[in-house]
Amino acid sequence: MMSEAPKTAGGSGTAPADAPQRSKAELLADIEKNRADLRATLDAIEFKLNLPKQARHAAHRVKSRVNRLRHDNPVVFGTVVAGAVAAVGAAAVLGFRFAAKK
Repeated sequence: MMSEAPKTAGGSGTAPADAPQRSKAELLADIEKNRADLRATLDAIEFKLNLPKQARHAAHRVKSRVNRLRHDNPVVFGTVVAGAVAAVGAAAVLGFRFAAKK
């Protein structure tokens, strides 16, 4: 008597001889993994297309770096702040002089 081939979901009635037999738990685990991968991909796409969210994220990174610099090396932080204030002041003075000449 011949043994009957396992039936597949496709409805053809036979499964390929080289198809691996997987348990229901393995299939469910693969489905959950694929869903998680898809969620991660969609989150990455959403993040790339959401410019306000990217701007907030960039601002948070800059704030973290400034706080780390202030904590780790206050002398360098003070020097950077003083340089930034001087640059803004110089730009303002030059801008006012340029505007006054017109």
